[in-house]
Amino acid sequence: QVQLVESGGGSVQAGGSLRLSCAASGITYSRNCMGWFRQASTEGREAVASITSDNFPSVSDSVKGRFTISRDNANNILYLQMTALKPEDTATYYCAVRRVWFCSSRADDYDYWGRGTQVTVSS
Repeated sequence: QVQLVESGGGSVQAGGSLRLSCAASGITYSRNCMGWFRQASTEGREAVASITSDNFPSVSDSVKGRFTISRDNANNILYLQMTALKPEDTATYYCAVRRVWFCSSRADDYDYWGRGTQVTVSS
């Protein structure tokens, strides 16, 4: 059974930084895509960044230059380093896994999800 547990969320002021982690267990397929999505209270789930098991990353235009995605395949951990945070980055951030090697920006394409971690950025 696949389990994804996010951590590292919190409250910061604008301009600050946070690093999110997602510990994955139960993944038996070596080639996959892992991604971060976020959802603000009144919005749909938005793709933030994704990375293949071969370490090819992709980030959305809204966070490009500020957020970096990485993964530790040996320990099955996904990271999201967030810098220069803005109030509009406030959301619940979710980790997700797709059971194919290529990534997608569509939430429906992902097979497993964590419960999320809250990030709040104040101005």
